[in-house]
Amino acid sequence: MTAPNVADVTVELTGHVAVVEMHRPPNNFFDTALIRSLADAYERLDDDIECRAIVLCAEGKHFCAGADFSRAADERPSPGELYAQAIRLFRGRKPVVAAVQGSAIGGGLGLALSADFRVAAPSSKFAANFSRLGFHPGFGITATLPRVVGEQKALEWMLTGERFGGELGYAAGLFDELAADGDVRSAAIRFAERIAASAPLALTSIRATMRAGLAEAVAEATARELEEQTRLQATADFREGVAAAAQRRAPIFTGRVEPDRPPKPPRGHVTREDLERFGDEDAIRRASNDEWLRNQAPPHHGR
Repeated sequence: MTAPNVADVTVELTGHVAVVEMHRPPNNFFDTALIRSLADAYERLDDDIECRAIVLCAEGKHFCAGADFSRAADERPSPGELYAQAIRLFRGRKPVVAAVQGSAIGGGLGLALSADFRVAAPSSKFAANFSRLGFHPGFGITATLPRVVGEQKALEWMLTGERFGGELGYAAGLFDELAADGDVRSAAIRFAERIAASAPLALTSIRATMRAGLAEAVAEATARELEEQTRLQATADFREGVAAAAQRRAPIFTGRVEPDRPPKPPRGHVTREDLERFGDEDAIRRASNDEWLRNQAPPHHGR
């Protein structure tokens, strides 16, 4: 039996295991439409009595490289709409095993974490690389990653943004099984078949108990993530991080809050070094309460 296909997502039900596959090779970058299609597929399978377990997989070299930041800003997915669809993935009732071949980067790792289990290969690469882009983690990863690998390891991965391999992920508990290259999907299907051998009502009941409150936690996390992402998107560091990633070079971060304007001059006591740093003597004199500095500052000459 084959369930209806939607856009870049296909669904194939064999026995009691449904294979939900993304078709945007080689990197399988996601947008709102793709996540919506996945959520729609999950909802249809929730209503299919023949389906007892789901395998989430992707066509091509990589499971998912996250959102495509190389696209123009107005072509990137709207985080608010995207996260509304992502939360739907966590409301599904059937167990999900993710077959994570190649790379799962940023939001792609977040997508893998929406599943109950993950099968990977030793050669696979994974990263919560948001900080390397001057960005805040998203896709609910601030809630899901600590749940799987613990607070300390999750914080380390999110702050460093470093890439790591399948063996390290398996040792940390991120992956439930390692399979040989080229066998990740088959191993994930076998994993799902083991689950599907159990009583279907018991499966959904146990899963609902074990994941109680997870969708709500992800909703709360994505609200916070969206707030921080919106703030950081306005910074020079975010623009530099995206540019550096596109150019395959190390980023040069400055910690500047605003991308196109210098920091606001300080208020209160202002030194001559502040004048030299900020350059706008009139602004410094207006902001300063230091009468001596106002008297000593050189007269303004028209620009």
